[in-house]
Amino acid sequence: MKKVGGVVYVTADEMRLLDERTIGGFSIDVLSLMENAGLQSALAAAKLLGGEPRGKSVACLTGKGNNGGDGLVASRHLRDWGAEITLVLAAPRGSLSGVPAGQIAPLERAGVPLTGPETPLSGFSLLIDALLGYNARGDPREPLAGMIRRANSSGVPILALDLPSGLDPTTGDPFEPCIEATATVTLGLPKIGFLNPRAKKYIGDLYLADISIPPEVYAEFSQPPGLFGGGCLMRLW
Repeated sequence: MKKVGGVVYVTADEMRLLDERTIGGFSIDVLSLMENAGLQSALAAAKLLGGEPRGKSVACLTGKGNNGGDGLVASRHLRDWGAEITLVLAAPRGSLSGVPAGQIAPLERAGVPLTGPETPLSGFSLLIDALLGYNARGDPREPLAGMIRRANSSGVPILALDLPSGLDPTTGDPFEPCIEATATVTLGLPKIGFLNPRAKKYIGDLYLADISIPPEVYAEFSQPPGLFGGGCLMRLW
């Protein structure tokens, strides 16, 4: 842990423990955390869309884990607000299970297009990077690597959820390839690797989202109460 500007930055292991304490100690389940994360991510996406999602085209690059689930919730909210959503799946639809599988169902029923990892990514108003979360390690493999390279070369603004896919959350070193985000909305607490000067190229503007971590859990990580007193989405830089 390291405190900067009154905000505690944590390692991947510390973030994992924070999630476990929230879920196990306070019975706040993964679905609730994902709903909160997705809503705050959608609000950050709306900022990148100039505050007006209506009529804008958004592609969500969706991994099969909980980070992908966060992106699906964000996509649902953006669709509700009038955006045109395309889900670009990194893995076959059938590989989604558990909570993320439940999050894709409403979008399917609404007729949102589901496309594969080779989908061209130019021409959208915004890309959402929901491929890899803080547990990922090492160079992203195909087809994720190809998706990351196409996103970076698309010329389209990118919003990374929790951290740019391909960035080590603890060291801040980029793997190959790594998303070069226009902005990142990180969840719960920022990751200590973000303080590495090398990381800022990949993070872009950094926002911290309130996902309903109890103050008692924050206190265990030396984070004082009132972190989100000014709102649920805080800009860090």
